[in-house]
Order: sequence, then C-alpha cells, then structure tokens
Amino acid sequence: RARLGLPKAEDGKVPMAVGVDLRGESYGLLIDQIGEVLRLPEAGMEENPVNLDPRMAKLAGGVHRLEGQLMVVLDVDRVLELAPEMMAA
Repeated sequence: RARLGLPKAEDGKVPMAVGVDLRGESYGLLIDQIGEVLRLPEAGMEENPVNLDPRMAKLAGGVHRLEGQLMVVLDVDRVLELAPEMMAA
C-alpha cells in the first residue's frame, strides 16, 4: 500500500507476506491478499495504457487483458528500487 500510494487498510486484516528474490537478495512484500495465481504468456503483455493511474504506472511493467478486466503486472525491480519520496510525485 505504501509503494502504491494507497491508504492503510482499515479492515483490521493482518497483511500477508510474499517472499521475493532479486539479484541474490531476499525481500518480503506485505500484501493485502493473493488472488488467483496465473501463468501468462509474455506475448500477451501490453504496454501500460496512457490512462493508467500514474502511481501505478511507476511500478507497472505492463498489463494483460483478461476477460474484460485489466490486470496490472508489477515490476518487482521497480517496487523494490523506487525510493519512497519518489512515490509522492
């Protein structure tokens, strides 16, 4: 939520942690929930749409169109390397 510029969750649920390895370092990302886990072909990924929320666009590596919905693919490099003060811009 902090990296996406979203307010803190007020539903009282404890966040989940997802482990990520990046260039030999291990990180834990706190998330609200995990939905369906999908393997999607790289060929199906599209560029970020111009109307994508700028906060999300800073962290998105592209999008997939799934049954009338748009799934934003987070770029883990960007999520972990973007300084928090850059998120306010």
